Amino acid sequence: MSAQSEGNYAEALQNYYEAMRLKIDPYDRSYILYNIGLIHTSNGEHTKALEYYFRALERNPFLPQAFNNMAVICHYRGEQAIRQGDSEIAEAWFDQAAEYWKQAIALTPSNYIEAQNWLKITGRS
Repeated sequence: MSAQSEGNYAEALQNYYEAMRLKIDPYDRSYILYNIGLIHTSNGEHTKALEYYFRALERNPFLPQAFNNMAVICHYRGEQAIRQGDSEIAEAWFDQAAEYWKQAIALTPSNYIEAQNWLKITGRS
């Protein structure tokens, strides 16, 4: 994790892949996969990041931060679609973001206040 916090993502990924090889506990693996997702998110590799967040949630469905990060990526893609003039695609991405935020909020109701407000404002709550 120190490599990741120092911004050395290549080294951090190597360390996480090695940890995946050594760790068999699903709970531990879920956090490793989540951290790999964070690195891909930081690198702008959103499709890869989503894959790793999904894999983390398969092993541990109680990771609100994974749901939140997935929602953020979907929301970002919705904003991109708006900039490209595709409001229909944007709405689909925003709807998906809403579903992920609802799952994050269900796990930690006192967190993600901005997301809760966005859900209310957009009528998606």
